[in-house]
Amino acid sequence: MNARGRARGGWQQSDLPDAGDAAAWFAGRLPAGWFTGAPEVTCDRDEIVVVGELPVLEAEHPDTDAGRADAAAAEAGRIARFREETRDRRIEIARQAENRYQRKVAWGARLGGTSELFTTVSVPVMTRLRQPERIVLDTLVDAGVARSRSDALSWSVRLVGQHADEWLAELREAMSRVDDLRAQGPAGP
Repeated sequence: MNARGRARGGWQQSDLPDAGDAAAWFAGRLPAGWFTGAPEVTCDRDEIVVVGELPVLEAEHPDTDAGRADAAAAEAGRIARFREETRDRRIEIARQAENRYQRKVAWGARLGGTSELFTTVSVPVMTRLRQPERIVLDTLVDAGVARSRSDALSWSVRLVGQHADEWLAELREAMSRVDDLRAQGPAGP
């Protein structure tokens, strides 16, 4: 361990504070009126992402092509305004959360059909791949789907995530149950 209480190589998963209450903490900490309801809060080992729904804008002619384009522009503008107007408060709240949970905090907003994340963390992940997996990545690069093997791997992970949401949710639920059982420990005589 170093002077800051970290194992060599950075925070280990077991060193991280539990972020299971992060959604409730943010819901209680955010100013009233920022979002139309409780924000969506997702956590992993590196980052907490907070995304809230902004109040709906009234479009003048939403059923025409021009009206839809105007609505999309208005939504993007409203999200940009929210980002600028709340920057100082978001930074303050993020610092408190980062201290509490030992993870970076990223923000985002949704409005109508427009969604934007602000300053998210891009974390390098080391992996070893055998030739068949490298060939898959190289094919994606050669076909112009991705700019590099790294982009191809990221694209593949996003695609799996989109098509395996239900399975991943079941897996997370099962892991949570294992954690609960592990915390209970064996019943003594």
